[in-house]
Amino acid sequence: MGKKKIIIIGGGAAGLMAADRLCDDFEIAIYDKGKTIGRKFLVAGNGGFNLTNKVEGEDLAQHYLPHYFLEKALLKNDSSKMRSWLSNLGIPSFIGTSGRVFPEKGIKPAQVLKKIKDRLVEKGVNFFFHHEFIGFNEKCNCIVTTDESEMILDADYYIFSLGGASWSKTGSDGKWITTFEKIGIKTVPFQASNCGLNIEWPDHFKTHHSGKPLKNISISIDDLEVKGEAIITEYGLEGNAIYPLTWKIREAFSKGNTPTINIDFKPLNTREQLLQKIKNKPPKTKAFAQALNLNSTQVALIKSFSEKKYFLEPSVFITSVKHLQIPIQSLRPMEEAISTVGGIDLDEVNSNFSLKKHPSIIVIGEMLDWDAPTGGFLLQGCFSMAQAIDIK
Repeated sequence: MGKKKIIIIGGGAAGLMAADRLCDDFEIAIYDKGKTIGRKFLVAGNGGFNLTNKVEGEDLAQHYLPHYFLEKALLKNDSSKMRSWLSNLGIPSFIGTSGRVFPEKGIKPAQVLKKIKDRLVEKGVNFFFHHEFIGFNEKCNCIVTTDESEMILDADYYIFSLGGASWSKTGSDGKWITTFEKIGIKTVPFQASNCGLNIEWPDHFKTHHSGKPLKNISISIDDLEVKGEAIITEYGLEGNAIYPLTWKIREAFSKGNTPTINIDFKPLNTREQLLQKIKNKPPKTKAFAQALNLNSTQVALIKSFSEKKYFLEPSVFITSVKHLQIPIQSLRPMEEAISTVGGIDLDEVNSNFSLKKHPSIIVIGEMLDWDAPTGGFLLQGCFSMAQAIDIK
């Protein structure tokens, strides 16, 4: 008896990793609606190619929401396992100062993608391009369309890796969601994650400071705090100190609240330390700013969201430096988001990511309703899911 056949729909990172996990034991074919594989993989790599993060074990699982969903897969197939997998592909990696893991200098995203594809081709995996998934027949066989006709793809198992609803130019448009609803699968509306924030800047501030960075700051909302950097844009804020906060901000909006972020411009100093530096200075903004080494952008931002009296009394001024409150209007649109939440409801899947109602169908990657910050955690989640697929 020959090998059982698996068809993978979607040639993104999760689908390719699943193919590598299973190709020794199954006949594998990958179908993608585009002209090539890994389009979002390549685009994401242009902004800093984070392969994974150095965090391991229970600490790694805590970066994912909901915590329980990927915990087992992450503990069994953590970042050290992913780095070993990459090394076996001929992709050595190193840990950056932020804990993010990158391919060694000189290795580009296209080269990583080529190494993955070359290994899959060598192991007999077949690739079919310009084949777009459009639904299921009455037997839940997969239907795809080409430029010429529709085709029913017959297989023992189907693995779907169609992405979420961000960066539609790479193929992740979320349109597949209705096809799964038609076979009785509960879904959750897509929402933006790891995205910028819309803030109502005063016109004078936006004109003079758009495009400038806020470095070495801490931003918090409720009990969640992130240290890093943000960029001031015409519409609000972007950056690595912003993206991990989006789930909390999204949660606040869902409850009908207007979320407020708190910026600490001097996270390495206590309130008392800063107060000592300015308590004997004349009650002028310039004197306070010079003593605390605040630049013009920081001062302008503080002025934009503080009452005038805050610049006359040292202890009150320090409150703005350590705890500047800025209300958020909304999140940036999904099309601009690095990732999305929503998709297939987690109650619909088994521990091996097969659908409870259709066990021969497996869904992985951003199709499922989970969340993680940037910094290598998104790709790590895809790897851990792919490795956790268990087909007998």
